Amino acid sequence: MTNLVEIENLHFAYADRPILSGLTMQFPRNKVIAVMGGSGSGKTTILRLIGGLIAPGAGQIRLQGELIAPADSAKLYQQRRQMGMLFQHGALFTDLTVFENVAFPLREHTTMPEALLHDLVLLKLNAVGLRNAAQLKPSEISGGMARRVALARAIALDPQLIMYDEPFAGLDPISMGVTANLIRKLNDALGSTSILVSHDVHESFAIADYVYFLSQGSVIAEGTPAEMLVSTDPYVSQFVNAKADGPVPFHYPGKSLAQDLGMGVTS
Repeated sequence: MTNLVEIENLHFAYADRPILSGLTMQFPRNKVIAVMGGSGSGKTTILRLIGGLIAPGAGQIRLQGELIAPADSAKLYQQRRQMGMLFQHGALFTDLTVFENVAFPLREHTTMPEALLHDLVLLKLNAVGLRNAAQLKPSEISGGMARRVALARAIALDPQLIMYDEPFAGLDPISMGVTANLIRKLNDALGSTSILVSHDVHESFAIADYVYFLSQGSVIAEGTPAEMLVSTDPYVSQFVNAKADGPVPFHYPGKSLAQDLGMGVTS
């Protein structure tokens, strides 16, 4: 099987507000796949559905050919053992040291001896350049460093699937570049599949093998970064080139200014 994750005809809504509609996507093994689109297009919801945090209204999500079933907690727990997640802004445990943050999933999912756990955590921290920060608290390191600690925690179990929710948000240009390079290098080293949810075109296109563009809960365009850069699709062109107006309008829809000011209105 070439695809690690497959989404087929997926529908999801919060109460009566539809979020995803007829979504079909494939995430091949050993690839970095970017999922992009404007705010509210359903990108993070896809990650939550894959992780089993919420259940679809209709459709299927498969991991290695097996359905993700939020109702089957024992099976879901085993499936999550194959997943790593880098949450938006890192979401580190503030009361734990850097070392204990990375050790957390190992303690939760394994019974390995403490000496082995110790060495493995240091190896993961070394991979992101922060082995010597192991005993610091999150409040004692920079935001970019905290994101790298979160990345080390996400790969602690050598997962087959790594999901990134806005990994570049709030980072300076140097930290963004470092984080992007780590995502690509760690994916290749682990042989994982990475799903990258991001608004950042430059960093995402630099490391992604394939890109999905979402709008109003559906895939409106897909292809390689090179293909998306020259896409004539109005939405993709607006997004990639950061145009202020287009399919996503600058003005909130409604009456025109002339109508609001009573201009040109005849009795």
